[in-house]
Amino acid sequence: MNIISFLKNWTLPVAITIGTVSYLTFYYVPQLDELGTELAPIFDVIFPLFVFLTLWVTFCKVDFHQMRPHRWHIGILIAQLLLVAVNIGVILWMKHLAADNHELPAFASPLLWEALLTCIIGPAASAAPVVTGKLGGNISTMTTYVLISSLTSALLIPLVFPMLEQAIQVSFIEAFLIILEKVSIVLLLPLVLGWIMQHYVKGLCAKIVAMPNLSFYFWSVSLSITTGITVKNIVHSEASLLLLLLIAGATFVLCFVQFGIGRGIGRKLGEEVNAGQALFQKNTALSIWVAYMYLHPVASVGAGCYVLWQNIINSLELWQYRRQK
Repeated sequence: MNIISFLKNWTLPVAITIGTVSYLTFYYVPQLDELGTELAPIFDVIFPLFVFLTLWVTFCKVDFHQMRPHRWHIGILIAQLLLVAVNIGVILWMKHLAADNHELPAFASPLLWEALLTCIIGPAASAAPVVTGKLGGNISTMTTYVLISSLTSALLIPLVFPMLEQAIQVSFIEAFLIILEKVSIVLLLPLVLGWIMQHYVKGLCAKIVAMPNLSFYFWSVSLSITTGITVKNIVHSEASLLLLLLIAGATFVLCFVQFGIGRGIGRKLGEEVNAGQALFQKNTALSIWVAYMYLHPVASVGAGCYVLWQNIINSLELWQYRRQK
């Protein structure tokens, strides 16, 4: 296998490796401090640009006539709500025990379970249709679910988190609008532009559709930057090594739990690939923001680890799909 074939087949692991190695190189080599300072604002522009390009190219392929609610959408939303309810119950129980001066083991730390909650309550990833398309799934119905999921999370998060942290000063309406704004700018603008391209710039749209992997490669650039940010958050975290390891291990297990539940629901409702990606592939950028805003900075490490695990699993899915094809 030559280098080009390797990069094409293992794009996501390569992107994760580049992001990790790049950040650690700048972190451990003092001579690169000045260069890192100069590059930081450039990456601040590049990251949202490539997220936008990823979704714009993807939405040029969407069949807007298929964008309507399906049975599997309801099944995945119910599963997400049940997982959220179980997690909240565990957190409240742990906090009750801690308030009664019970000495809790490390795996019972509320911070650990709050880190998991951010990875459950968050909406489906904006780029989930990209991977779904690569796996032979339906981009249109997945795009519909991302929109539904984003609205659901915007409602859930302001309702749930004040139950856990009494010091929150943000009202429900304010939090709802902030979250909705964050997902709308990333999601709705490229969606509208994709529709305009399909109807009024058909020539250019056809050329974009003729490059099936373009959105995937745009996404890999975003993933590399996301990985660097994740590694930075982990390196600078104030949590103990034991807690960080527990969060990393727990989010790894959670990836498979959500993936398995989603696939199981989809198998019964005829959309196995879409349902699996819908419940398992999360908008971790929003989850990290939620952790900082509502909970504790340590909880954001959970979403940071989750983005690495979910993309490793995505890579294995793509490898298996290529092998079957």
